[in-house]
Amino acid sequence: MKLKGVMTIELTDSNTGEVETVTEENMITEAVNDIFAYNPFGVHYTTGDTLDEVQWYKTLLPICPKLIGGILLFTKALPEDASTIYPAADNLPVAYGGNDVNSTTNVMRGSLNQTESKATDTGYKFVWEFTPSQGNGTIAAAALTSSWGGQNAFGSAAGTASTFLKLKAVNLDGIAKTRQQTFYDAVDFDFEKEILTELTFKNSAVIIRKLRVPTFTLGLSEQLNESTTSIIEEKSVAVSTFKFTDSYDAVIGDFFDGKDGYWYGFSSAGNSSGNATVYWVKISQTDYSVEEGTWTLSKTYLMQIGKRDETSTFAERDIYSVLRNGYLYVRAYNKKGIYKININNSADVTLISFGFTTAWKQLAGSTNGEVYMILVNGIIMGWDFQIGPDDKVTKVSGATRLYYASSPMFQYKNLLLQWGGAYGSEYRTVYLLTPYLASINNLETPVIKTTEKTMKITYTLTQEA
Repeated sequence: MKLKGVMTIELTDSNTGEVETVTEENMITEAVNDIFAYNPFGVHYTTGDTLDEVQWYKTLLPICPKLIGGILLFTKALPEDASTIYPAADNLPVAYGGNDVNSTTNVMRGSLNQTESKATDTGYKFVWEFTPSQGNGTIAAAALTSSWGGQNAFGSAAGTASTFLKLKAVNLDGIAKTRQQTFYDAVDFDFEKEILTELTFKNSAVIIRKLRVPTFTLGLSEQLNESTTSIIEEKSVAVSTFKFTDSYDAVIGDFFDGKDGYWYGFSSAGNSSGNATVYWVKISQTDYSVEEGTWTLSKTYLMQIGKRDETSTFAERDIYSVLRNGYLYVRAYNKKGIYKININNSADVTLISFGFTTAWKQLAGSTNGEVYMILVNGIIMGWDFQIGPDDKVTKVSGATRLYYASSPMFQYKNLLLQWGGAYGSEYRTVYLLTPYLASINNLETPVIKTTEKTMKITYTLTQEA
């Protein structure tokens, strides 16, 4: 099936009644097709050991107005490439709308005109309306998105949970606790190669394990609940300076994939004195060669970088920090900002102020592994804050948005993967990242929406043979 889309934007001056009209045709991306075309971990299957199954015919279908049921508006043009299914992190939506009426105070969000929006004989027509106070800014591009993605995009002061739609959670209670810990300790997951990489520290060595995890293919004796995963490589890399700092109930430290051909480990117990000691290690992902050392950061009030407890009754990992583009982001001890530390130059340390005191809660419910920050689509997401690629801090609604979270978030196209648990009940959860680009519609000339104008957007999709 081929789709054709036409969008008309009408800006009406509230004072003069003058109407500015722009009409553009769009291109359709692979976003919706990808949802149906790929089936990692059997997320489309109904099996006996899954929880809270998404009922496709109720939740995701029909495509309009669900998988396509919202709109995103951007200040900069989008790449006209069908494989581009998410905007760059430096071009987040300036306005948006879902498939319902905006009953919140979110001024970035408009409302669906539920009378004029409807299925047609050849497709679907959407109509969104923005009051003078809503959706203001320069509009250079538009994109259809899911109904959930049009509610708050990647997060707003009105809501954050709509960014993530839980598709399937699989219970992993049947596997050994040591293997559950392996998934919590993951630093990288290669969906195409079906390989998970775990790093841990023990007895003055960094232990590197690579596991085959059935994702798209199944061997003759394999299952889709991690019970048949197998270690395909294990390496012990001796270190002399790096270590995990001891705590009364765990060890302090964490490992990260630098996305530059190296893994990194950092450990700091946190401090309120202003003199932070950080142990670090850098390991080549090709030949396992090691660099290591210690940073002494003056006038730097860090909290713990991460924490693990492999001696506990349950698998545990607490994630307090993220690594992005060569910088480690660690929360300030007083909860009023975040430190940005250059991992290759410890003299390059910046304190980014939040402008408020974060509540600093974990992103999931009550769990034995706690995740306080995740990196999604280039955006650092915390409980009540987000940090863009330009390090601009945005205050957002604090809310539980994940099921159970104990590992980093791993992304494959529209889908997000995470492992986590709750005191003996362990899960693998797959989410749909909802603010995708179902279409791309760049305006020949940008328009400017102001508080003196209302805006009406009519977007008609037509099915072609």
